[in-house]
Amino acid sequence: MPKKPVKATAAKPDKTKTSKVKVTPKAKVVPKAKAQGKGKTRATAPNPPIPPLNPAAPNAQVLDRLWSTVLARKSADPLVSHSARLLSRGTNKVAQKFGEEAVECLIEAIAGNREALIAESADVLYHLLVMWVSAGLRPEDVWLELQRREGISGIAEKAARPMLLSIAETRKIP
Repeated sequence: MPKKPVKATAAKPDKTKTSKVKVTPKAKVVPKAKAQGKGKTRATAPNPPIPPLNPAAPNAQVLDRLWSTVLARKSADPLVSHSARLLSRGTNKVAQKFGEEAVECLIEAIAGNREALIAESADVLYHLLVMWVSAGLRPEDVWLELQRREGISGIAEKAARPMLLSIAETRKIP
């Protein structure tokens, strides 16, 4: 006896859970490609060409000015200044807010939403500077470390780091 054709039905969405992640119409579905020799999958996407820096465009000096502004707002009224409000909550809360902004930034990067990525990147940089002020760092502390690493392969630099504890290893992207 011949089998009856099975009618395909769409799965109904589960309305009991809500998601905070917004999917924009610009989001692209990226096919996964097999990672060589590891049996894992990794998302791949074409990288758009990056034009050379425009010398007349705003530059990283804006970060130094922003850091100075955040530092000056440290003693301001938290009811008037957003930076003062963040700083009054302590380094743990400042770091937590930085982490939230970083996650929002990576969501937009993965979604391929260029304009939102620009906005979220600005948020990340602002909150990073607030975290530096909260932790007592100065931008030149970080610039000196970047200068020290300049011209050193990232692979060589990572290999030269002392291994403190094997349990302290992270599973970051190499």
